[in-house]
Amino acid sequence: MPRPRRTQISLEDTPYYHCCSRVVRRAFLCGDDKFSGKNYDHRRSWIETLLFELETVFAIDVAAFAVMSNHLHVVLHIDVETANRWTDREVLEQWHKLFNGDDLTRKFAKGELVEPHEVVRLRHAIAIYRSRLCDLSWFMRCLNEPIARQANQEDNCTGRFWEGRFKSQALLDEAAVLACMAYVDLNPIRAMMADTPEQSEHTSIQLRIKAALKGEQPKKLLSFIGNERAHQPKGIAFSLQDYLELVDDTGRIIRNDKRGAISENSAKLLRRLNIPRDNWLKLTTEFGKLFHGPVGTLQELTHYCEHLEKRRRHFVTSCQHFPAD
Repeated sequence: MPRPRRTQISLEDTPYYHCCSRVVRRAFLCGDDKFSGKNYDHRRSWIETLLFELETVFAIDVAAFAVMSNHLHVVLHIDVETANRWTDREVLEQWHKLFNGDDLTRKFAKGELVEPHEVVRLRHAIAIYRSRLCDLSWFMRCLNEPIARQANQEDNCTGRFWEGRFKSQALLDEAAVLACMAYVDLNPIRAMMADTPEQSEHTSIQLRIKAALKGEQPKKLLSFIGNERAHQPKGIAFSLQDYLELVDDTGRIIRNDKRGAISENSAKLLRRLNIPRDNWLKLTTEFGKLFHGPVGTLQELTHYCEHLEKRRRHFVTSCQHFPAD
């Protein structure tokens, strides 16, 4: 039985979550449909554009993404602190970018006077919208539903487009976050849709590589901050260059027609994460098969299950790929 989303989200344990949506019909989400002869690559732009539009509305950051032929991967960071810092008017301004709200919320957002008897109802609406703007389910709903409607209209059909609800899994520590991001970024390489990460269209890794060539980081993606946590409290606690080198090394190994090896610099990063090289390769090629729930060390998994009152034994087997310190 599918579990309610609220029983899978524990912000006390992690703000990072891997989400995956898969189409249900024979027709492709993107790419070539061999049956009909149609090409749907233009839908990749729909998804990428909408993904980053939503990133500017929600208090949720995109850490990694890959738009494949029949499914979509995103690694998201829920930024509750930003949502809590927004003023009441800012919350409504953000919400109204996507939804109309009601007469009361629109009146307040315009700076008009609110009657005393309306204050309680207004505060209640603002509290609901604030929570929704840092809610994983609402983010994915606002991503998947418009794409489904647009695809159905293009295909001149009705009915379900996505395969039920999106799947999500908590990434409980730094190793889990980095392994999942690399798994997502290397999806086109494994599927032989691209020869190199920089050729992987509509992926986060391509955006990061293009920005890195200019000495920058993509403004649309959650940044790598290295060890600058004191100055930049929000970001991925690794060096961007180290990550790009690790992904490139791993991609060369995955490709059968290329000779590749983990460099010494990448090996240092894996040692910092306490992940053996063989485990790393297994994680980045079989992440989706290995983990069907939360990902992390046994200790992190235990805390997660305690907070959500889950039985941890369902997930213990996969913990062997993340050795404890």
